[in-house]
Amino acid sequence: MLEGRKRWWALIVLCLGVLMIVLDTTIVNVALPSIRADLGFTETSLVWVVNAYMLTFGGFLLLGGRLGDLYGHRKLFLLGITLFTVASLACGLANTKALLIAARAVQGMGGAVVSAVSLSLIMNMFTEAGERAKAMGVYGFVCAAGGSIGLLLGGVLTSALSWHWIFLVNLPIGIGVYALCMGLIPKARLSGSHHKLDVIGAITVTASLMLAVYAVVNGNESGWTSPQTLGLLGVAVALLVTFIVIESKVQTPLMPLALFKLRNVTTANVIGILWAASMFAWFFITTLYLQAVLGFTPFQIGLAFLPANLIMAAFSLGLSAKIVMRFGIRKPLSIGLFLGAAGLFWLAFAPVQANVLTDVLPSMVLLGVAAGVAFNPLLLAAMNDVKQEDSGLASGVVNTAFMMGGSLGLAVIASLAAGRTQQLMTNGVASIEALNSGYHAAFVLGGVFALICAVLGATLIRVKMNAGAPEGGAQAAMH
Repeated sequence: MLEGRKRWWALIVLCLGVLMIVLDTTIVNVALPSIRADLGFTETSLVWVVNAYMLTFGGFLLLGGRLGDLYGHRKLFLLGITLFTVASLACGLANTKALLIAARAVQGMGGAVVSAVSLSLIMNMFTEAGERAKAMGVYGFVCAAGGSIGLLLGGVLTSALSWHWIFLVNLPIGIGVYALCMGLIPKARLSGSHHKLDVIGAITVTASLMLAVYAVVNGNESGWTSPQTLGLLGVAVALLVTFIVIESKVQTPLMPLALFKLRNVTTANVIGILWAASMFAWFFITTLYLQAVLGFTPFQIGLAFLPANLIMAAFSLGLSAKIVMRFGIRKPLSIGLFLGAAGLFWLAFAPVQANVLTDVLPSMVLLGVAAGVAFNPLLLAAMNDVKQEDSGLASGVVNTAFMMGGSLGLAVIASLAAGRTQQLMTNGVASIEALNSGYHAAFVLGGVFALICAVLGATLIRVKMNAGAPEGGAQAAMH
């Protein structure tokens, strides 16, 4: 166990590693036009610069978390950072389409491992309720704000240097994180009895997740009712059912099904799926609205998200922890999610000729507060009453819930927006008006998802944690 200040330095280093991973989900979006022109991608093939990363990231989260439980979270974190950093170098030096896509896939694998085990390391380092709440607040800010920071940084790097630097900038960060982790995070003692991996379970669930992500990211292009999409989703579901059957019979399961008997774990993961869909809708659809309707540059879009980032930073630096210690997890979670719904509904009324101060800024403030208030208690609900030896699994599950919810939710919401826009344009509505109306439909659906989350949080989250929680973990929700 780390003591005193060393733990907080370790937290900063872990969060820096996580930030590098989170940034890479959005930093690439700004550079896509430059990458297409430089490497000769077509409009159809360009999407794989993003999809190759999402595919392996979503597919390996659960496996990465369990491998951390079995072989040590520190060892897997260092492996993930190494994979990600080496793959970033390959991306930065890529001069062909195939090399860039392959390197992005390896980046996704490394990112999945880092994301899956970092939360476990933090939970195991901070067992006292107040300190854990503060640490989770910092982690929550990194996860929630990293996407919009990536958009701003991507715009700056691509404009000032070239698209290669959005990947090469990871090298000094990755090397620094690796070196500091070697000194700050001690090796964990592992009991030999658990060193057995459920190989068949790992293959079936990883294949299921990757097929599901593949079907989702190609849904708009192939058609949601096409034989390819329905077939892939069908196979993914069949593999998932097979995985559940295997887990109920095997002696050392990859994912002990008893985990989902814990009501907070199950509820938090359902909320995570829907909330991620709402947050992805806010971030990506708002970016499109600011760019396509209001004509913002990438740098201006990054500035538009700055108020939300600053608010989330304020909560991560202590406010969130104080709220959790004072009110527990249920009230802040449900109130935060309700504010998120209000922010999305506000955007659903933004006109074509919008006033940024009255039509956009209030929603940014509401959504910044929502993420700042809700993210910490949501992570605590998903992790607090899980045994320490299953913390990597629980972390992998909640990260998978966020990733799958965000990917699937965004695909559905984007399809709704595109369908609404196309329908209006067919009826003779001007293109910019049709676009705006499509975005409105997307914001409404995102708001509905957030509202459902608020109701679930208010009614199903237990106020007191189970007795099996790690020492000190239960007190955070005893009010």
